[in-house]
Amino acid sequence: MVKASRLAIFLALLLPLTAHANSVSTCMPYAGEHMSFDIGWEFINAGSATMDIAATDQGWQAKTFARTNPLLDAFKKVRDYITAEGICINGKMQSTLFDANLHERQYKAEKKTEFLWQQNKVTHTQNQITEYFDVPAGHLSVIDAFLAVRKLKLEPGTTINIPVFDSRKRYEIEVNIQNRRDTLTTPWGEKVSCLIVTPKLKSEGIFTNRGEMTLWMTDDERHIPVKMMAKIKFGRIFARLTSYSTDKPVIASKEPAIMTIKEGQHL
Repeated sequence: MVKASRLAIFLALLLPLTAHANSVSTCMPYAGEHMSFDIGWEFINAGSATMDIAATDQGWQAKTFARTNPLLDAFKKVRDYITAEGICINGKMQSTLFDANLHERQYKAEKKTEFLWQQNKVTHTQNQITEYFDVPAGHLSVIDAFLAVRKLKLEPGTTINIPVFDSRKRYEIEVNIQNRRDTLTTPWGEKVSCLIVTPKLKSEGIFTNRGEMTLWMTDDERHIPVKMMAKIKFGRIFARLTSYSTDKPVIASKEPAIMTIKEGQHL
């Protein structure tokens, strides 16, 4: 009886941990990814960028770094560091932190956003000044919104709205999935069908202050970003995937479906 009781206690402790691990895996299937990009300004090699996604105890951490090369530093020096963190709530996404250190020529900004989702509030700290905003649970940072789009089953010709908070603004990113596909060559040598996705941003991002971006994502369940393009004041910035690694296998795509995220909901 004593041994049986100890076994029951052990199983009782183990089961919640197993459920938690499965929940995190379902919520953030991209943990373990490393992506590297070459950055081009029109036809000029401008710099490079990386994104690393790691699992945490309750969710994930995504780190992004972008920089111009030494030649472009003289014209438009860019050193952008962004860390985004979130947790999984019942298998759905909730941002908890967005920490950005942006340096783009004369423009510099250090911003820290904390999502106090249990209180339906967000704090935004910049230049040592902290402000509080009423923001319902379910809002994401712009980096987490990008990961959320990748999770969805994207159908060409449809539009998705994702609630975000960024740069003191609470709004919905309008994400359009174009009604066509392109075929692109991947770093691993395969030519793959890619969906064309255009999110409309209203705040700062990597290499661009604001505006419309275009992303080419593999037409499978992982929706790997093979190419990205953003319009800037003088021309266009391109990011092309140069390397991709993950500790999880790529899964074949299924029949696409559409999902719209509303305020107060978790992805």
